[in-house]
Amino acid sequence: MRARALDALARRRFDLIVVGAGVNGAGIARDAAMRGLSVLLLDKGDLSAGTTQWSTRLVHGGLRYLEHAEVGLVRESLHERERLLHVAGHLVRPLPMVIPIYESDRRGPRLIRLGMAAYDALSLRKSLDHHHVLSVEELLEREPGLVPDGLKGGALYYDAQVEFPERLVVENALSAREEGALVLTYAGVERILVEENVVRGVELRDRLGGGTYTARGEVVVNAAGPWVDEVLRGVPRPSRRWIGGTKGTHVVVAPFPGAPRSALYLEAGEDARPYFVVPWNDLYLIGTTDSRYDGDLDHVEPTDEEIDYLVRETNRVLPGAGLDSTSVLYAYAGVRPLPYVEDGAAGAITRRHIVHDHAPDLAAGLVSIVGGKLTTYRSLAEEAVDLVLQRLGRRSRGSRTAEVPLPGGSAGPFEGFAATFKATSGLDEATAERLLRVYGVRATAVVAIAEGDAALGEALEGAPGSLAAEVVHAVRHEGAQTLADVLLRRTMVGLGPTAGIGPDRAAARVAQSHLGWDETRAAREVEDFRRYMRRYRPRGLAEA
Repeated sequence: MRARALDALARRRFDLIVVGAGVNGAGIARDAAMRGLSVLLLDKGDLSAGTTQWSTRLVHGGLRYLEHAEVGLVRESLHERERLLHVAGHLVRPLPMVIPIYESDRRGPRLIRLGMAAYDALSLRKSLDHHHVLSVEELLEREPGLVPDGLKGGALYYDAQVEFPERLVVENALSAREEGALVLTYAGVERILVEENVVRGVELRDRLGGGTYTARGEVVVNAAGPWVDEVLRGVPRPSRRWIGGTKGTHVVVAPFPGAPRSALYLEAGEDARPYFVVPWNDLYLIGTTDSRYDGDLDHVEPTDEEIDYLVRETNRVLPGAGLDSTSVLYAYAGVRPLPYVEDGAAGAITRRHIVHDHAPDLAAGLVSIVGGKLTTYRSLAEEAVDLVLQRLGRRSRGSRTAEVPLPGGSAGPFEGFAATFKATSGLDEATAERLLRVYGVRATAVVAIAEGDAALGEALEGAPGSLAAEVVHAVRHEGAQTLADVLLRRTMVGLGPTAGIGPDRAAARVAQSHLGWDETRAAREVEDFRRYMRRYRPRGLAEA
């Protein structure tokens, strides 16, 4: 099917070619396809294999953006949070967040209370509860692991968590495909085709099978995230620098003594930078750092210094944790595709997005996406597609992405579907719950694959709560091409305590028996996966 699609490119002309299949690119492809445009979505790697998978996994208003007077961004973020709770309720869930306030903190009680009040005021129609001010006693009763020395009180408020943003991207791409879009991963754009200062399409290379292909299109949207400038190098005329990326590192640890039951929003003692300690995937996610980055975008790895900083700051506020470098199950780092700013602190660079029309400076029909947040990907996509329709001279049809659930979502209350699924699936509670967290209503399709084949109804070795059927589903129905795609961006097994080390061999065996992989390919896929996972510095790899 992939080979036929590549060969057919020469015979098609698309209204829109989207370069980059992270959350912004996939969101743009979905919105455009739902509005009747013919769409081609391309990525040099897999869906969500860049910035999206390196995030803190929060859908939030950006409380700290109020410090930089970005009121409009906070308002937009809070409104989009509400929409995602509606259209992707299986993936985006309310998250209680606690802010402890210490005497040494730069942000004192008055500033926090003002921020909380503004946060509530900017989201008057929200479904989540308003904030609550907590006394020292109330705070320690709720989170007894906090160090009490110097504690002045705190606040409780609600944001949201997207446990698996990778799935958010996959479902946007699936929805785009259902609406007629062509989605091609491992198809790297090597050149943007421009004739007489007008975009005509792109030249791409198949990174799996080899070969160069041409895709013709009326408009090209460059949504390549940190690689935006790299894509623009393929335009005949020079361009200014657009991206000034900053690096963010996170560490993942097992539950520890004094671990919080709510997410904690903390101020680092060393540099006053905000960071989070978040319950996540039955583990804890701690991050993030924020420093300017000009290194290799294709290989971003946490440093010892960054890991030590996050561990040290966590121990400072949660002294019973006793964390050290050996406590880290794995870590990850990525680059935020922020607008290029020559000077200033990394944390002060705006998180607002820019939808830039290159008609005046480079070529008509070329648009670049600069910056943006996971939370606001949907509104960014709507804005970008509005511009595309203008450039095509088409009458604007309103976006429906704020109302139509993603493929794993449900038109009615998701809780009702979940209860029925648990009662009728024949699965144990933990497996049913996990499938719902990953696939939403599409969990029934995974279970259907296992019916009639007992082997596919078993858990992958080393991944309790999983089903072997998920491997088959990932490849046959969700576009996974490699073992890394299956484990990290479809089944999410690769984000467990072992970072997929162990379950990778089990998944490869399933692919051998049910997907036609031979022994050579299975061994190569495991080797490639483990080589890729070295950037996570997983403890499981050292112990394998």
